[in-house]
Amino acid sequence: MASGGEEGAGKGEWLIYAFVARGTAVLAEYTEFTGNFPAIAAQCLQRLPAGSSASPGPGGGAPARFSYACDRHTFNFLLHRGYAYCVVAKESVPKNVSVAFLERLKDDFMKRYGGGKADTALAKSLNKEYGPVIKQHMQYVLDHSDEIDKTLKVQAQVSEVKNIMLDNIEKTLGRGETLSELQDKTSDLRSQEFKKQGVKIRRKTWLQNMKIKLVILGILLLLVIIVWVSVCQGFDCTKHET
Repeated sequence: MASGGEEGAGKGEWLIYAFVARGTAVLAEYTEFTGNFPAIAAQCLQRLPAGSSASPGPGGGAPARFSYACDRHTFNFLLHRGYAYCVVAKESVPKNVSVAFLERLKDDFMKRYGGGKADTALAKSLNKEYGPVIKQHMQYVLDHSDEIDKTLKVQAQVSEVKNIMLDNIEKTLGRGETLSELQDKTSDLRSQEFKKQGVKIRRKTWLQNMKIKLVILGILLLLVIIVWVSVCQGFDCTKHET
């Protein structure tokens, strides 16, 4: 497909060709190789599913991704807000590298041209000013491919954990336990625990009060007995002198 000594080439030949298009009109492209990949990429662009590109409005929706394989190369597309971003890569190139390049290209192009002249530009009219920029993005991604690959893998793992957590929450809710019910149950448990603690405290306080009352009562009885004995000079106050 592409000439230029592919066999045994390093990362410098991972990314073969890239372009930015509005609809099916290629606005800017870049490649250092010769071959029929621009024609194949154009055919792939024409065959993308109808309505797959998000509308060009301010919101734009989420990007759509497509990938095609041909002659040991992959044709990778990212569609967003009416624009198509494409990169042709060798089949052996890690998928994350192509994904990172397309994301970088999209963000930079929209920052430069979003809502501007790109909306009315003619085919290939941005080649001169944006073609070298595409080259720079290619080089950056190739130079940082290992770092990018690791970062995207970590992000994928985080996303997987997040999805598992959301799935567990949905299963919990699917059992009829809404968040409000869970909160109510938590409140009820706390209330019951407070009641139990309150009963224990009241019981303990009552016992302590009873002990104090019994002690006071015992002291009073002892005083009465002492007074009785002192007055009657014994326990029998019915004795009279003769």
